[in-house]
Amino acid sequence: MGSGVSPENGRPAGTPVPPLVRAYLYPWDIVGDAGLVSRLDSAGLSHVVVAAAYHSVRAATPFHPQHRFVIAETAALYRPVRAGVWAGRRLSPFGAPCTGSDDCFGQAVEALDRDGVGVSAWIVLNHNSALGRAHSDLIVRNCFGDGYEWALCPANEEVREYAALLALEAVRDLPLQGVSLEAYGQMGAEHGSHHDKATGTYGPLGELVLSICCCDACRRTWSLHGLDPVATVQTLCEAFEVAQSGAGAAEGPEELLGPALAAQLLACRQHHTDALVDTVLGELSDGGHGLRVTLHAKADSWATGASPGLTPRWPRRAEAVLVPVKADSSDNVDVIATARALVPEGVAVAGYVNLLGPAEPDANERRARSLLDAGADELHLYHFGLANRSQLTMFSRLAASSFREPAAV
Repeated sequence: MGSGVSPENGRPAGTPVPPLVRAYLYPWDIVGDAGLVSRLDSAGLSHVVVAAAYHSVRAATPFHPQHRFVIAETAALYRPVRAGVWAGRRLSPFGAPCTGSDDCFGQAVEALDRDGVGVSAWIVLNHNSALGRAHSDLIVRNCFGDGYEWALCPANEEVREYAALLALEAVRDLPLQGVSLEAYGQMGAEHGSHHDKATGTYGPLGELVLSICCCDACRRTWSLHGLDPVATVQTLCEAFEVAQSGAGAAEGPEELLGPALAAQLLACRQHHTDALVDTVLGELSDGGHGLRVTLHAKADSWATGASPGLTPRWPRRAEAVLVPVKADSSDNVDVIATARALVPEGVAVAGYVNLLGPAEPDANERRARSLLDAGADELHLYHFGLANRSQLTMFSRLAASSFREPAAV
């Protein structure tokens, strides 16, 4: 795949080929830890992806000399939240006082840059519970009227404008090589938080129905596409009950909702996803940031959450599509192969591999090789800052292994 340059995104043909393997970090993993770069170097990692705007989290810091946990109570921008930039907007990011700095991401990038480590900005856009609680008119709602406070809905112009400005402020005035965008589409019913007690209750098809947004902005879009919002909500409620009862033989949304309604609802969701991505990338382009764009995604077009479903159009706006794979899942090869078939030539497919689960190094190497053989061009390793001593060996082994011979030039 080389650099993944595509004529549609207007990036120069001479863009350097990115590293095959890159690791993910939080900025507090770097700031205050003089040994971090040495550990990266020992692992053979020359490019990292660092969180610049992220959701609330309790993160372990097993090697940091000053602490063992960092607790970020809210989603935050790890750059200065400039009052003049955000003035007059209902949606404005929170800062991160837990990091001890109003620009911990900037400090992390500058420290890595001084030591020759390439950095991409990891930006989470629509996943923000604090803003969702404060602005309940802008969140995803299911057909029963339940609001998902963790999920800002991209059907709202305010949300799209907030996401674009958040991304622009995150990358401002820093020596970055790329940007990795997460949660830019519609979030859904799944949300592992609040001591979650809902996992598995409703089943995949029930959760799919509960992840179809019925907020006012989405209903307005339905009307423009010729759907009756009241009747559509009623149909979704009835379909959910059918899915829960196990009646019939519906295996997917087309069978459960009917092919016409399913196609219309999916088209509306994809329209909103495309609109948000266009707004974000347009803002970055207008700002003169020639950054390599990676989009977190799943090949399943109905997927919601941090990695939304691929739409027919937006992959052409990116240099890479990052696809999550589950540890030791027999479906991993099919997941990557399906994504490779859907993503245009010239756009890289990256496997998003969690190395923190219980797996032997040899098993991880076999898994990585299978992903590359299935069509992955890159391996993105989660999460270097959270890894303990035994887990760090897996990063080293994957980064040091030559899984395939370089293509002839």
